[in-house]
Amino acid sequence: MRKLFVLFVLVPIFVEALNPSLNDDVLGLIVFKSDVQDPYGKLTSWNEEDDSPCNWNGIKCNPRSNRVSEVVLDGFGLSGRISRGLLRLQFLRKLSLAKNKLTGSISVSLAQLAYLRFLDLSENNLSGNIPGDYFQQCGPLRSISLAKNKISGQIPESLSSCVTLASLNLSSNQFLGLVPSGIWSLNGLRSLDLSDNMLDGELPVGIEGLSNLRAINLGRNHFKGEIPDGIGGCLLLKSIDLSENSLTGELPSTMQKLSLCNEFILRGNAFVGIVPEWIGEMKSLEILDFSENKFSGNIPTSIGKLESLKVLNMSHNAISGSLPESLSSCVKLLALDVSHNSLAGTIPKTVEQLKSLGILDLSENRLYGAVPAEIGGTTSLVELRLEKNALTGEVPSSIGNCSSLESLSLSHNGLTGPIPEALAKLTYLQNIDLSFNKLTGTLPKQLGDLGHLSSFNISHNQLQGELPSNGFFNTISPYSVSANPSLCGAAVNRSCSTVMPKPIVLNPNSTDSTPSIVPQSIRHEKKILSISSLIAIGAAAVIFVGVIAITVLNIHVRSTKSRSAAAALTFSGGDDFSRSPSTDANSGKLVMFSGDPDFSTGAHALLNKDCELGRGGFGAVYRTVLGDGHPVAIKKLTVSSLVKSQEDFEREVRKLGKVGHHNLVTLEGYYWTPSLQLLIYEFVAGGNLYKHLHEGSGGCFLSWNERFNIILGTAKSLAHLHQMNVIHYNLKSSNILIDSSGKPKVSDYGLARLLPLLDRYVLSSKIQSALGYMAPEFACKTVKITDKCDVYGFGVLVLEVVTGKRPVEYMEDDVVVLCDMVRGALEEGRVEDCIDARLQGKFPADEAIPVMKLGLICTSQVPSNRPDMAEVVNILELIRCPSDGQDELV
Repeated sequence: MRKLFVLFVLVPIFVEALNPSLNDDVLGLIVFKSDVQDPYGKLTSWNEEDDSPCNWNGIKCNPRSNRVSEVVLDGFGLSGRISRGLLRLQFLRKLSLAKNKLTGSISVSLAQLAYLRFLDLSENNLSGNIPGDYFQQCGPLRSISLAKNKISGQIPESLSSCVTLASLNLSSNQFLGLVPSGIWSLNGLRSLDLSDNMLDGELPVGIEGLSNLRAINLGRNHFKGEIPDGIGGCLLLKSIDLSENSLTGELPSTMQKLSLCNEFILRGNAFVGIVPEWIGEMKSLEILDFSENKFSGNIPTSIGKLESLKVLNMSHNAISGSLPESLSSCVKLLALDVSHNSLAGTIPKTVEQLKSLGILDLSENRLYGAVPAEIGGTTSLVELRLEKNALTGEVPSSIGNCSSLESLSLSHNGLTGPIPEALAKLTYLQNIDLSFNKLTGTLPKQLGDLGHLSSFNISHNQLQGELPSNGFFNTISPYSVSANPSLCGAAVNRSCSTVMPKPIVLNPNSTDSTPSIVPQSIRHEKKILSISSLIAIGAAAVIFVGVIAITVLNIHVRSTKSRSAAAALTFSGGDDFSRSPSTDANSGKLVMFSGDPDFSTGAHALLNKDCELGRGGFGAVYRTVLGDGHPVAIKKLTVSSLVKSQEDFEREVRKLGKVGHHNLVTLEGYYWTPSLQLLIYEFVAGGNLYKHLHEGSGGCFLSWNERFNIILGTAKSLAHLHQMNVIHYNLKSSNILIDSSGKPKVSDYGLARLLPLLDRYVLSSKIQSALGYMAPEFACKTVKITDKCDVYGFGVLVLEVVTGKRPVEYMEDDVVVLCDMVRGALEEGRVEDCIDARLQGKFPADEAIPVMKLGLICTSQVPSNRPDMAEVVNILELIRCPSDGQDELV
């Protein structure tokens, strides 16, 4: 209280005593400045020695009276509280303090300024309740925005006194309770936004009193009841958003009078009944979203009257019938989503008339028949989803004409025939899912040339032949190609049969000296063959028998090893710190660092491809559950020929077992035989960082807070490893797992210690398999490999997390290296443009930009220029803003 007294009372008196000629505007602004922190020096031009503030940054004056009329300090980075000094600005008409870090409650009654017309305090960290009489003397206020703060309590009843109000935005706060009844009578209101709060109650019957309303957004609250008939009286309405509430009932027919409405969003409520035929009378509609309700019946044919429609979403309802042919009249349609309904019938062939269509989602319905070839006419298509229907016939090759396509899902249907080669023409394709069909034939080799491909699933089909071995298919998950018995290649762990050339048979009837193939009919007629023919046939037979014998022998040996490992895991056990289990050629040695769990229910995982989680440079990882219900991840090493002796192996594994940290995946035990080594880790269920960054679906992406915490947690884990004299060597986003609480856990650390020599070829080809993370010193035999290699990989990871881009991006005719791209942007002063666009401005620039700069420092070409990981942790903790305002970025 003493501090407040000094700021609000003594400071103005002291300043005025120093300069008695100081006018009210200068004094009020200097007092305001004294209550805020100005980290970027935006207010340095505010000098109390000046006679007038009219030339100060952010200040505008009335040229006639020379008094302050506007204070606009948007995005200045100011923190602190709003000072009473602003009340001295008696002629102020506009006050905007948006996009700062101001805190405290709204206790200074700025609304009492007699000439104030525009008040914007949005996007700050303001909190607490608004006093009930705050707006009692709101004068000529026309616009109020308090959006994106943490203001709580009820909306003050005094807002009803602001009879001149045209715009009111209280969205994204913590208001609760009922909306004051007087607000529904402010007939001057043109825009009302109360979304993203905790308001409840029913919409008023007299809502037609808002006769001048152009836009109303009540989304993401707890409103209930039905939409009142009176809403049809708001004839000027252009935008209606009532999404994600608990509204119910049928739509009032009066709404068809809203012919100017271009946005109608009712997503996520409990509306019932049919989608009314009169919807076609709202002819200005551009966005129609009725998704996630309980609508039933058919899609009305009148939908074809909506010639301006760009987005139609009726997904997640109980709509039946067939898709109306009239949809082809909506030629401006950009997105059509009617998924998760009970639609039947065939896909209309007139879909090709929708030339602008970018998203077509008909998934999870009861559609049947073929995928029409006309689908290739939708050349703007970016996403096509037809999964989980009853479609039959072949995948039309005309899809190859959809040159913008990025995502294609036709899974869980009854499609037959081959995968068309034309898909290889779709250079922007990122995701393909053709799983759970009846596709046959071989996989087009050209698919390996798709440079943007990140997900490809053809599991549970009848495909055959060799998988492509280039591009994305080098690292494809075995799950994505499983349940195709005749597929072969590395990903399915099945060798392709060697195709021997047909033996050359000399045609004795030929006068030409050139060997020729004798037709089968002629060979049957000939009883005597030439000596060279017999030799060729004999040699081929011997080779063929040899190949068969070796293949059978290899299969037998592999299956024997797997069965031995499984049996060993079933019957072996032990605690390294209490007793050592016996080792023999049949059972091997199993050691758990804590406890003695029963592996009898987990051994099958080694033989079960369905339990495989993925493969890396060191081997495959499987998920299994121990007898006590404890899930674990088992890494089956595939570098047995390089692994140290048993004694050295066990010594190194025990060291890794003692490297405990809450941001490291715990090593719980190991299994050893001379030919098979297993590492047993804790199971982390949240998937890896790579998938969260690059394979997230829909709106599921990492917020800034989540990204920063992942970076900081990873840094702490590496600092801990280095303190324990362990180098990771293999840091990349796919080796960082995210647990159920969002905490990062680094895996695959220190595995290079299991090798007898730190061979650079092995490190670069096996461990550092992800291009882009490898420190440049790996290419130089004379430079010592140190923990600074991890620092380099961490720097690349930081840039990947902040930008959302892969370390190396392969464009159509170029290769973009992430470090070089960000460094170039920094030099050109546009580093903020590199931040992941999905964050949509919801990040603090004063954190994101320093973090990116830190990432660039860590990727210095000279190892000695890179900081230690302990220093990196300290820097990150200094970058982390101390204010409470980060919650809004989650």
